Amino acid sequence: MHVPAHFTADEAQLAGLLEPGLGDLVTATPSGLLCTPVPFVAEDGVLLAHLARANPQWSEPVVGEAMVVLHGPQGYVTPSWYAAKAEHGRVVPTWDYLTAHVYGTLVVHDDPDRVEHVVRRLTEAFEAGRDEPWSVDDAPRPFVEGQLRAIVAVELVVTRVVAKAKLSQNRTGDLDGIVAGLRRDGQGMLADAVERARPTSV
Repeated sequence: MHVPAHFTADEAQLAGLLEPGLGDLVTATPSGLLCTPVPFVAEDGVLLAHLARANPQWSEPVVGEAMVVLHGPQGYVTPSWYAAKAEHGRVVPTWDYLTAHVYGTLVVHDDPDRVEHVVRRLTEAFEAGRDEPWSVDDAPRPFVEGQLRAIVAVELVVTRVVAKAKLSQNRTGDLDGIVAGLRRDGQGMLADAVERARPTSV
């Protein structure tokens, strides 16, 4: 991923991307590229997830590094929002986004204890903060064991992260219009991200 210096994500932006969520697990294999969307949780330099046993991605040999692509808020930016449109008209549309490519070694766990640990960690992460959080223990044990047999746990042991925050930082004179336009379009999360990334005057 090409990351110009002014679009480099900062630590806070990267931390937000690493919150429990959905990422795209990408592996290069002898039979080609494979990609599966996976809910994940980050834990001590590792991304934890699981794959269906029927999914061939877990059993295919990985050529080189594996990667998880993480997505933050994103959306279309029309030049109609730019002050520069009225000034000189030399403007074009763009797309603002926050993303990270997390690279590492993919480790597959097929033993029941490890698979259950990963499922419990994922469940705890996504149920946290709910009024009545669901627990793995709420389901009958024979049912849980059957479900666990249908999946394998995967870990991406992180070796490097490339993160990009393309949030109109290069259009300082147009930022007010961009933020207002995104809010009118119902893109409040992206508008907030653009506002937080607004360059400070020196």
